[in-house]
Amino acid sequence: MVAHVLRLRLAMMLGALRGDRDHVLRRIVGLFVLVAGTVFAAVNVTALADADGVTTAVVTVLAGSAVTLGFAVAPPVTASTDPLDPRRFAVVGPEPRPLAATLLLAGFLSVPVFVVVVLAISLATAWTAHGAPIGLSVLAIVLGTTTCVLLARVSMALGTLVRRPRQSRELLGIYLVAVLVVVVPVGIFLGSLEWRGVVPSQLVVAADVLAWTPIGAAWSIALAPSAGAAWGSVAVALATVALLASAWFALVRVLLTTTPRPVTVRERAGLGWFALLPGTPGGAVAARSLSYWFRDRRYVVNVVVVPIAAVLTTLPLIVAGVPVELAVLLPAPIIALFLGWLPHNDLAYDSTALWMHIASGVRGLSDRVGRLVPVVLIALPLLAIAIPLAIAVHGRWAFAPALVGVCAALFLSGLGLSSIASVVAPYAVSRPGDSPFQQPQRTGSGGVMAQGLVMAGAVLAASPALWFAWEALPSDTADAFPALWAGLGAGVLVLLVGLVVGAAQFERRGTRLMEFAEAT
Repeated sequence: MVAHVLRLRLAMMLGALRGDRDHVLRRIVGLFVLVAGTVFAAVNVTALADADGVTTAVVTVLAGSAVTLGFAVAPPVTASTDPLDPRRFAVVGPEPRPLAATLLLAGFLSVPVFVVVVLAISLATAWTAHGAPIGLSVLAIVLGTTTCVLLARVSMALGTLVRRPRQSRELLGIYLVAVLVVVVPVGIFLGSLEWRGVVPSQLVVAADVLAWTPIGAAWSIALAPSAGAAWGSVAVALATVALLASAWFALVRVLLTTTPRPVTVRERAGLGWFALLPGTPGGAVAARSLSYWFRDRRYVVNVVVVPIAAVLTTLPLIVAGVPVELAVLLPAPIIALFLGWLPHNDLAYDSTALWMHIASGVRGLSDRVGRLVPVVLIALPLLAIAIPLAIAVHGRWAFAPALVGVCAALFLSGLGLSSIASVVAPYAVSRPGDSPFQQPQRTGSGGVMAQGLVMAGAVLAASPALWFAWEALPSDTADAFPALWAGLGAGVLVLLVGLVVGAAQFERRGTRLMEFAEAT
């Protein structure tokens, strides 16, 4: 079977050069451009042998990490069809494990992998010139290439499980968010560096961090600064390969033992988020919430006002004499705080549509989690832009972990407390179709209390991260990481507690919520 699949894979690669004249011409031109680009890149990579060891190590880790990440991201973004889809072999009844091993081996026979191998060999010549042992260089190439192939295999297998019959605009929107979250911070980071004939220290720090991650560990083995660091990278790379291989074998078994539900384009066309998200109670709640958040002007106004108000808060500080590099750190935490606070009255915006959730017996946890999906999808790109911009103007990228920790604590804590407040203390808001600036009269102070408690509680939960960030402001790099871990820990804890408590209250207070929806 192995020989047959490998021959089939080679035949498929050669078959891409067959067809009508225009198709063949496009393929030949594309192949020529790819070969020329690869040769050009290989020549420039080989020139790293004349650079210093630090520059070569930094370029190797950063470029290798980017290429490895590309193998994971490219399949879902391009919606490419997997020519080695395990389900295509299901008709012959193969055993999952031998088939998984065979398809993994065939995965090495692809043009992108050939390009990676050529560039890796070119890098190895530069590594050898800087004294890297040949054994470590070979190990780095093998582990790096294997990681790329496994990531592509796992990514395509996951895409096969969730693929829809067409690329919807909602799916493209999610891809755009993912690109913004990754590309914008990296672009801002690189654009803020000062190149003065040497590698900026920020890139050295970034390479050191990536050397201990699954996407960069393999590429840091050859030129590791010490033997301990080299073996540490080897351990991380081997663990990555082992985990990805386990995931691949498990996914092949799932693909061979499950039958996809037949779906036609006509049946699901026009359903928007409902066609994209899973057909579960939580997925249905998330789809309906996303439709509201992107179409109801009451939500749209809130989302637009938050970043504008956050930026305007810096003007009084600058006028009062606060240095710009300090004042610019304020908008990102304010955005995180208000975005986490926005869902605190989400049930009230449903109006009478709330009865669908309660009458259909939706579990409280599904309702609570589903309602947080829109604000998370909006917050990720906003914070991915706001935080790097703030750090770039501030001038010290070493402070970035502290700012991330503060924003994570404020945002996640706000979401957790909002999950409780929207059930326990909902208050009347403008009805669907009314002006978002028109607010109904309220007889009690419950709404004011709910708003204030959610916001104050989020700030209180983030106080450890705020304290560590304040301590890290004038200090060294290491002092910023306590703020990061304190913020992430507090935020995740409050979010989980808020989801559990909010879910229990939703199931307990169903009748009162129905009465509230009918009365407002």
